[in-house]
Amino acid sequence: MPRLQVAEPSSTTGVVAQTLASAPINIFKGLAAHPRLFEGYLAFSKGLAEGGALTALERELVMLFVSEIRDCDYCLAAHTMLGAKAGLSAEAAMAARTGEGGDEKQQALLDFTAIILESDGFVTDEELSEFRRAGYDDRAVIEVIACITIMTFTNLFNHVHETEIDFPEAPPIDQELAD
Repeated sequence: MPRLQVAEPSSTTGVVAQTLASAPINIFKGLAAHPRLFEGYLAFSKGLAEGGALTALERELVMLFVSEIRDCDYCLAAHTMLGAKAGLSAEAAMAARTGEGGDEKQQALLDFTAIILESDGFVTDEELSEFRRAGYDDRAVIEVIACITIMTFTNLFNHVHETEIDFPEAPPIDQELAD
């Protein structure tokens, strides 16, 4: 049961009302209790989605990995579904949650994500160069940081709010993959 206020489309206006009318998901209802911040979240999400350096599939890999680390069942459910829409198989989604990419480039992406998380962003020149050698540019670096940022925000919000999951729940990590 949610612990914070929630908003419904009928109690909001503008972009917030439009978003809730088209996507009345529980996290949005919770975030919409603070309309200005919700609008900022939507703009940030749109900028990330339209950034172009990472593909939708690559963004979902990062988001699943971060959500697993942050233990957010809501985001794991949502991004497992969104990952599937971006072409991510159930097996690849499960592997991404443990930091395993499907190829060298995806592995470099998840490794770089882990480095940023573990170092609080204090990456070495060599780590940055290695990410670039995998085929990523500076915009991709910024987008990885943005993915981590947006997932940290939503993961923590869901923990405090106890957002009810309104997607099919993500399966538990397959122990074979985790070992």
